[in-house]
Amino acid sequence: MIYAVTALSHIFRPPYYPREVFNAFVQIGWLSLPVVGLTALFTGGALALQIYSGGARFNAEAVVPQIVAIGMVRELGPVMAGLMIAARVTSSIAAEIATMKVTEQIDALVTLSTHPMKYLTAPRLLAGLITVPILVGVGDVIGVAGGYFVATQSLGFNPAAYLKNTVDFLETLDVVSSLVKGCVFGGIATVMGCYYGMQSGRGAQGVGQATKSSVEAAAVLILAANFLITGAFFSV
Repeated sequence: MIYAVTALSHIFRPPYYPREVFNAFVQIGWLSLPVVGLTALFTGGALALQIYSGGARFNAEAVVPQIVAIGMVRELGPVMAGLMIAARVTSSIAAEIATMKVTEQIDALVTLSTHPMKYLTAPRLLAGLITVPILVGVGDVIGVAGGYFVATQSLGFNPAAYLKNTVDFLETLDVVSSLVKGCVFGGIATVMGCYYGMQSGRGAQGVGQATKSSVEAAAVLILAANFLITGAFFSV
């Protein structure tokens, strides 16, 4: 927690490193788009099939559009995107920073009067806080589209009626909660990667351990944060 608050404070204090920020935006945001999009697409399609199959037992097949929409936007979209970011980005950040520590590049930054947290952590944290909610939003749309495609092409739903049910059922609070989750998950993923990279032990074993620990911590914290945020938004 102290590390995260300190890193957040460095975002707003000079000096700034625009090149590092740009590189972090590309690595965390743009290059993560394909894996997040594909994950959301197949998740939305599978969700539509499962809901239709389960609903058929109670003659409730018509609820597919509503449940796919709320399931993707409230839960599956943000969580799947967060876990994919943890798998791809957190591990990459931890391995990169741990390698820099092992090869004494971080000590070199200190020698050059460059604060490691300012140069390494703050740009990645900023990128995570901004790009991951965007990825979550894109993933939500693609996931709902995946459910729409399966429902209309395989399950016999009317396209216009499906879209109308989806739009009518979603509320502003659903979308807001999804984006808030994306922001929190992005912060968790980047902070865990940077923290464990900075705490890495020496040698290849230390780099491997830091990478593994960062992904484990990020995944568990993302799931825990998802539960807490869901409770905050939708508790009765």
